[in-house]
Amino acid sequence: MKPPRPDALASARLLTSPSVGPAVVRELERITGRPAGPAHATGPFLYVGDTLPEALRTPELLWFHSVNAGTDALLAAGPWPQGALLTRTVGRMGERIAQYTLAWVLAECQSVPEHVAQHARSEWRRLPSGLAAGRTAVIHGTGHIGSAVAALLRACSVRTVGVSRTTPVVPPAGFDRVVTAGSQEETAALADARWVVSTLPLTGATEGFFDDARFKAMRGATFVNVGRGATVDMAALEAALRSGAVGRTVLDVLPEEPAGPGDRAWRLPRTVITSHSAGITADEDVVADFEACWDAVAERRTPALAVDTRRGY
Repeated sequence: MKPPRPDALASARLLTSPSVGPAVVRELERITGRPAGPAHATGPFLYVGDTLPEALRTPELLWFHSVNAGTDALLAAGPWPQGALLTRTVGRMGERIAQYTLAWVLAECQSVPEHVAQHARSEWRRLPSGLAAGRTAVIHGTGHIGSAVAALLRACSVRTVGVSRTTPVVPPAGFDRVVTAGSQEETAALADARWVVSTLPLTGATEGFFDDARFKAMRGATFVNVGRGATVDMAALEAALRSGAVGRTVLDVLPEEPAGPGDRAWRLPRTVITSHSAGITADEDVVADFEACWDAVAERRTPALAVDTRRGY
C-alpha cells in the first residue's frame, strides 16, 4: 500500500477519536505541526483512533493510524476506503506479551497454581517443580510478537518452533526452526510440544484455525492464546481439555469479549482467563509508532507498521 503524497498530507486535517487522551493528542499535534480537529471535519484528513466511524469511511481519508495492534475489527466493519493507508501501533507489545507468556510457563514449571490452591486450604505439602529448559514451545505466528515470545523463551533454553504460512530459508530471530501451517511437520511439532502459543491475527484464513484436528495432535500440551479469540474453535478446545489432549489453557482473548459471568469459557477445566491484558498499549507506544510512520511517509516510504488491508495484517 502506497503512503499518501507529502503534498496531500501537508493540507490534511488531523482528526482523533474520543478514546485518544489529551497527552497523546498534544504529541500528535507536535509531530504533525497542526491542531487536532473534531471528527466531523471535512476535506482530506488523517485519523488516529481505535475505531473508524462509518461517516469517515470516505475517499477523503488519506491515512488511519490505529492505536491498537489488531486491525481485524476495523476491516470487518466495512469496505476500507480505496487508497487509504492503514498503520497500527505495536510499540513494546511484543515485549509485554513475551513476558506474559513466560510468566505462565514458569508458573506452571514451579507449580504456582497448585501452591496457591494449597495456601487457600492452609495445606503444607511439597510439590514438584520442573525446568523449562529443554522443553519445546510451538509458536503460531512468526511476526513481531511471535518472534519476541520465541526470543524470551529461547533465553530460558526452551526449544522454539514457529508455525507460519510459508517456511523461510532462514528462521526469524528467536526460532530454532519454522514449519509450514497444515504440514506434517506442524502435526509432529504439536505432538512434541510442552507449550503451544498462538500469536495469530484474525483473518479469513485464521478464523477457527485451532480446530479439533490441531488440538487432538497435542499430547497434553498447555495452550496459551495471546492472539485473537476467534482463531480458536472453543467447542474443540473444551473437548480436548476434557479428553486430556490439551493439559491446560491460558486464554487472554476470547471470541466474544468481554466475557459475562455466564460465559461457558469460565467453566472450562484447567483454564485461566485473563482480560485481554497481555499487551495493553501504552500512550508512549502510540506516539512513538505514529511518529515513525509519519517520518516514513514524509520520506515517501511505506511505513513498517503498514497493514495490507487485503490480508488483514
